[in-house]
Amino acid sequence: MKHKLYVLIREDLTIPQRAVQAGHAVAEYLLHRPNTEWDNGTLIYLGMKDEDELSFWGDKMKLRGMDWVGFREPDRNNELTAIATVGDGKYLAQIKLLGDRQCTK
Repeated sequence: MKHKLYVLIREDLTIPQRAVQAGHAVAEYLLHRPNTEWDNGTLIYLGMKDEDELSFWGDKMKLRGMDWVGFREPDRNNELTAIATVGDGKYLAQIKLLGDRQCTK
Protein backbone atom coordinates (compact mmCIF):
# COMPACT_ATOMS: atom_id res chain seq x y z
CA MET A 1 0.00 0.00 0.00
CA LYS A 2 1.25 3.46 -0.91
CA HIS A 3 1.41 5.76 2.09
CA LYS A 4 0.50 9.42 1.85
CA LEU A 5 2.08 12.33 3.65
CA TYR A 6 -0.45 14.57 5.40
CA VAL A 7 0.45 18.05 6.56
CA LEU A 8 -1.92 19.84 8.93
CA ILE A 9 -1.37 23.58 8.60
CA ARG A 10 -2.77 26.55 10.48
CA GLU A 11 -5.03 28.74 8.38
CA ASP A 12 -4.65 31.75 10.67
CA LEU A 13 -1.23 32.26 9.06
CA THR A 14 -0.77 34.25 5.87
CA ILE A 15 -0.61 32.24 2.66
CA PRO A 16 3.19 32.64 2.33
CA GLN A 17 3.63 31.62 5.99
CA ARG A 18 1.49 28.51 5.40
CA ALA A 19 3.72 27.47 2.52
CA VAL A 20 6.90 27.93 4.56
CA GLN A 21 5.52 26.19 7.67
CA ALA A 22 4.26 23.24 5.60
CA GLY A 23 7.73 22.89 4.10
CA HIS A 24 9.29 22.98 7.55
CA ALA A 25 6.90 20.26 8.80
CA VAL A 26 7.73 17.98 5.85
CA ALA A 27 11.47 18.54 6.32
CA GLU A 28 11.18 17.95 10.07
CA TYR A 29 9.26 14.73 9.50
CA LEU A 30 11.84 13.41 7.06
CA LEU A 31 14.72 14.38 9.38
CA HIS A 32 13.14 12.53 12.31
CA ARG A 33 11.77 9.59 10.29
CA PRO A 34 14.47 8.83 7.67
CA ASN A 35 13.07 5.32 7.11
CA THR A 36 9.56 6.54 6.36
CA GLU A 37 7.31 4.53 4.08
CA TRP A 38 6.39 7.70 2.17
CA ASP A 39 8.21 7.71 -1.15
CA ASN A 40 7.59 11.29 -2.34
CA GLY A 41 4.21 10.28 -3.71
CA THR A 42 0.94 11.78 -2.55
CA LEU A 43 1.19 14.90 -0.39
CA ILE A 44 -2.01 16.29 1.15
CA TYR A 45 -2.38 19.63 2.95
CA LEU A 46 -5.16 19.87 5.54
CA GLY A 47 -6.34 23.13 7.09
CA MET A 48 -6.48 23.85 10.80
CA LYS A 49 -8.27 26.95 12.10
CA ASP A 50 -5.50 27.92 14.53
CA GLU A 51 -2.88 26.58 16.93
CA ASP A 52 -5.54 25.28 19.33
CA GLU A 53 -7.17 23.14 16.65
CA LEU A 54 -3.77 21.93 15.44
CA SER A 55 -2.79 20.92 18.98
CA PHE A 56 -6.17 19.25 19.45
CA TRP A 57 -5.60 17.07 16.38
CA GLY A 58 -2.04 16.32 17.48
CA ASP A 59 -3.41 15.07 20.81
CA LYS A 60 -6.10 13.02 19.06
CA MET A 61 -3.54 11.39 16.77
CA LYS A 62 -1.26 10.63 19.71
CA LEU A 63 -4.14 8.94 21.57
CA ARG A 64 -4.76 6.78 18.50
CA GLY A 65 -1.09 5.79 18.37
CA MET A 66 -0.43 7.73 15.17
CA ASP A 67 3.13 8.87 14.58
CA TRP A 68 3.52 12.55 13.72
CA VAL A 69 6.10 15.30 13.85
CA GLY A 70 5.25 18.94 14.46
CA PHE A 71 7.13 22.09 13.60
CA ARG A 72 7.45 24.95 16.07
CA GLU A 73 8.41 28.29 14.56
CA PRO A 74 11.16 30.06 16.53
CA ASP A 75 10.17 33.43 15.02
CA ARG A 76 6.63 32.98 16.44
CA ASN A 77 7.57 32.20 20.05
CA ASN A 78 7.87 28.49 19.22
CA GLU A 79 4.19 28.22 18.28
CA LEU A 80 3.13 24.92 16.73
CA THR A 81 2.49 25.85 13.09
CA ALA A 82 2.20 22.54 11.23
CA ILE A 83 2.18 18.78 11.75
CA ALA A 84 3.25 16.04 9.32
CA THR A 85 2.16 12.40 9.46
CA VAL A 86 2.28 9.44 7.12
CA GLY A 87 -0.48 6.89 6.68
CA ASP A 88 -3.62 5.93 4.83
CA GLY A 89 -5.52 9.01 6.01
CA LYS A 90 -8.73 7.29 7.04
CA TYR A 91 -8.73 8.99 10.43
CA LEU A 92 -8.00 12.39 8.87
CA ALA A 93 -10.69 12.18 6.17
CA GLN A 94 -13.04 14.45 8.10
CA ILE A 95 -10.59 17.39 7.97
CA LYS A 96 -11.02 19.87 5.13
CA LEU A 97 -8.26 20.41 2.61
CA LEU A 98 -6.18 23.53 3.15
CA GLY A 99 -8.00 26.48 1.64
CA ASP A 100 -11.47 24.88 1.73
CA ARG A 101 -12.44 26.99 4.73
CA GLN A 102 -13.09 30.74 4.50
CA CYS A 103 -9.93 32.63 5.37
CA THR A 104 -9.56 36.21 6.60
CA LYS A 105 -5.93 36.69 5.54
